[in-house]
Amino acid sequence: MTRYLFRQIGLLLVTLWLLTLLTYGLGHWFPGEFITNSSGIFPDDIRYEDIVEQRAGDAGILSQYIAYLQHLFSGQWGVSLLDGEPVFEQLQLRFGATLEVALLAFLLALIPGIPLGVLAALYFRKPVDHTILTISLSGYSIPVFWFAQIAILVIAVHWGMVPISGQINPLYDIPPRTGSILLDIMLAQPSYLAAALHNALLHMVLPVSILAVMPMMLIIRLTRNAMLDVLQQNYITAGYAKGLSTARVIWSHAIPNAMQQLLRQLGALISLLITNTMIVEVIFSWPGLGSWLVRSIYERDYPVIQGGLLVIAALILIVSIILNLFHAWRYPQVRKDLYGTP
Repeated sequence: MTRYLFRQIGLLLVTLWLLTLLTYGLGHWFPGEFITNSSGIFPDDIRYEDIVEQRAGDAGILSQYIAYLQHLFSGQWGVSLLDGEPVFEQLQLRFGATLEVALLAFLLALIPGIPLGVLAALYFRKPVDHTILTISLSGYSIPVFWFAQIAILVIAVHWGMVPISGQINPLYDIPPRTGSILLDIMLAQPSYLAAALHNALLHMVLPVSILAVMPMMLIIRLTRNAMLDVLQQNYITAGYAKGLSTARVIWSHAIPNAMQQLLRQLGALISLLITNTMIVEVIFSWPGLGSWLVRSIYERDYPVIQGGLLVIAALILIVSIILNLFHAWRYPQVRKDLYGTP
């Protein structure tokens, strides 16, 4: 496991280094001046000369890159060209908002997705299987933006059951600290705690539900295919031959081995989830990384684009590495197959 751990850490460090090269290069590739693109400070600002000196603006590319790394690790990511807000501080708040809605959507997709996939496999080519498979294929085929618009029109506008946008009603006046509205409410401990939590949860219903649809449909299909493959293995037949009950064979042998195949696909699933999160945040005006990055692209806010791309890419990469490490720890045969050890 140690060898595999160091290999994954090395892969993570090399990829993160390449990401820093990309984000550094964006400062030169974007229209305009490198110092302004990376720091958000214009030449007519009184701080401009100091920024040029700090970021080695008059030196070579290597010196500029080293200065860029120093500012990156110290949290000095520049300021927004639009509102002058520090990029790193805004990233912290936006990251919390994105992480909150993404985690809740992932749990909402995972909890019913795995049982439905197992159920479909156990009733293979029966009405239950056909129904679940039809629903999963239909749900996966519907574009997120279209599904979100329909949900807003029917559930929020026509029925008036939930709010359309935002994290919470501004009248509750919850100061942002972490970006996660639920955590911010708990930290603020207002006198109207229950009402604020209820209002925040109502605001989450549509974005979390819409965001969970596509991952849930994909989890159902992946779990079903994995279970069908496992149920055909010899050790399943041997379990029945030994007189084990169907429930014990399914719970002790089939499902744990099917989860191994599902874990292999979770990295791609997380990437899909983060991508759809950006779309959902724009539609529901959720103050996360996705909506912030899309706005910065439209407004050509280059320091925000650099920081947002770096954080989103690093997030997907780190989650994939963690899943790989958990997979190798939970299933040692993965390491054996990788290194050809007996």
